[in-house]
Amino acid sequence: MPQNITTGYKALVEAAEREVETIPAEEAIKLAGRDDVVLVDIRDIRELQRDGRVPGAFHCPRGMLEFWIDPNGSYFKPVFGEDKKFVFFCAGGLRSALAAQIAQRMGLKPVAHIKGGFGDWKKAGGPVTPPAEPKKA
Repeated sequence: MPQNITTGYKALVEAAEREVETIPAEEAIKLAGRDDVVLVDIRDIRELQRDGRVPGAFHCPRGMLEFWIDPNGSYFKPVFGEDKKFVFFCAGGLRSALAAQIAQRMGLKPVAHIKGGFGDWKKAGGPVTPPAEPKKA
């Protein structure tokens, strides 16, 4: 019997955006580098290698988010224990809405995510560290 998916990703993202703060890339650019803000890049490592990085952003693969946030787990990352605002982003702003929602539900606060993600960050003129050149053999 085929699966009957009753809630699509668009509905999940819309629900997440009703629960968490969504900020435009232009505002996120102004937050970059502040001592009280952590930009959290949840893109896959291959996306970073292909498209570049936001300087100073903390990379947390989406698949490890819950494990890295939980202070009682063996994978906890101390950055998530700091008294700061956590601004999540992905490539286009969908995964980061879900990530910010789950982080907020876990008790991390304050959190937000960047509307349009890394794509809008680049369009708005945000700084980007380009991908490293492949090493020659």
